[in-house]
Amino acid sequence: MSDVVVHGTVAPGFEGVRSAFEANFRQHGDKGASVGVYVDGQQKVDLWGGVADVATGSPWQRDTVSIIYSATKGATATLAWLLAQRGLLDFDAPVVTYWPEFAGGGKSSVPVRYLFTHQAGLPYLDQRLSREEILDGARITEVLEQQAPVWTPGTAHGYHAVTFGWLAAALIAKITGRRLGRVFAEEVAGPLGLDFYIGLPASESGRVAQLVDIPPPDPAALSAITDPAVLEVILALQAAMQDPDSTFSRALSTNGALPALDASTFNDPRVQEAEIPAGNGITNGRSLARMYAATVSDVDGVRLLTDETVEKARAEQVNGPDRTLLVPMRFSTGFQLPMGSTPLLSADSFGHSGLGGALGFADSRYKVGFGYVQNQLLSSVLPDPRTRGLIAAVAAAIGAPPPDA
Repeated sequence: MSDVVVHGTVAPGFEGVRSAFEANFRQHGDKGASVGVYVDGQQKVDLWGGVADVATGSPWQRDTVSIIYSATKGATATLAWLLAQRGLLDFDAPVVTYWPEFAGGGKSSVPVRYLFTHQAGLPYLDQRLSREEILDGARITEVLEQQAPVWTPGTAHGYHAVTFGWLAAALIAKITGRRLGRVFAEEVAGPLGLDFYIGLPASESGRVAQLVDIPPPDPAALSAITDPAVLEVILALQAAMQDPDSTFSRALSTNGALPALDASTFNDPRVQEAEIPAGNGITNGRSLARMYAATVSDVDGVRLLTDETVEKARAEQVNGPDRTLLVPMRFSTGFQLPMGSTPLLSADSFGHSGLGGALGFADSRYKVGFGYVQNQLLSSVLPDPRTRGLIAAVAAAIGAPPPDA
């Protein structure tokens, strides 16, 4: 897409971010996308371009939004930390303190923190629900209340790809008496003026970009991998994807009812309008960056988290092999932390990526908020070249060392 016209603005010194964004269309297969960057609470980058729907050729507009998959987890975690900061939630208290019914299946001593660190042993539902039951949500809470952990909580971590959000939603509903999507709208999106939804209003559906499936694997690219360890991981992931009973498949597809790797599933308006707080957030780069900026800086008079809360929020909790994803992962309480597969700006960055490429993060050292949202899904086995290039350009603009240094 060499002829893509990029719209928006960049502050002086951030021209390299525009160049990197344009390169994503020429070199890395982007169809439509947006990127936002804030520094010290000030917007420095607000860009968009490409097409929102490859079938019709309709352009990606300033107000186009898109599914961000697991980058939604960062928004859910931000909300949870905001409640903790207000004294409404204690991550070290047992879940049953707030949600007594969670005790079923021998889970009475599980602390709240494990719901946000992927240590609870509930990476998938142990019952196969229909898509309609999942979108309604009521049965999910009942299943999770009675379900026994797959492993002893706290002894291992395995990515709770979708259950992360439902566990958080049930907990937050008990604490606030409101659905998570509404609490997020009132406590985070509203005060900051974000175009960001967890549970899309039907009136906004016409602005949602259409996701484009991950391209088929290139056999030549696979044969070109010379690192045996990388090749072993890729082959193991391919096998897990093809096995419907693997933890990977059960977690990422909700037992086949919501196959995340199928773009058409999340292009369905019914899926977009449901509340799936781990995976169906809908926003753009501008709003994703603005949310994260407000965790580390004052943004137009709004600061979500204090410096003390940020330090707690980004403190490492788990680091090592993940039972679901089969690769090493590093998490704080609710956020991904920088590592090889998720390179961020510095060691003081925290945020969350999404299946296919979306990424949002904050950096407490450089006071940066970053958001990238797109509709072309790419494989996430290796670091995404689109966000790597954008982050490197941001580093150059603010005088920070390159992320890989």
